[in-house]
Amino acid sequence: MSQSQNTVRAVDRRFSTTAFTIPGYVISQNHGVVRGLTVRTPNVGKAVFGAFASLGGGESSTYIEMAEKARETAFTRLLEHAAAAGGNAVIGINFTGQEIQEGMTEVMAFGTSVTLVPQQQQSQQPQFGAQPAYSPQVYAATMKA
Repeated sequence: MSQSQNTVRAVDRRFSTTAFTIPGYVISQNHGVVRGLTVRTPNVGKAVFGAFASLGGGESSTYIEMAEKARETAFTRLLEHAAAAGGNAVIGINFTGQEIQEGMTEVMAFGTSVTLVPQQQQSQQPQFGAQPAYSPQVYAATMKA
């Protein structure tokens, strides 16, 4: 397989946010909820080193490094899933983590895959379901109706 065939397309990180809007853009399509998942366990050497390091209390750089790598893997997979769903952005990103069994941790990143278009380039006749990006004011107004 050539290098180009192995390349996985992903959403540009600049278009990923925990917010529900990206200034200057509107949502033209919603592609649904997407996620990235990883399950991690430290190798034996790191687990032993981390256990000894934690005897004195405080932070364990071994486990912090493992957690950061898990979050990064989950986030990268989220961006890939969003692109595969047809989006060019991910909004409302959140992370969860839990211990599946002793020493084995699951980390999941999730959000909504959307297609964003610059506000000035939005067509006069948007596609079905097109809407401005979510805002608390819009949400509050719809809840009063």
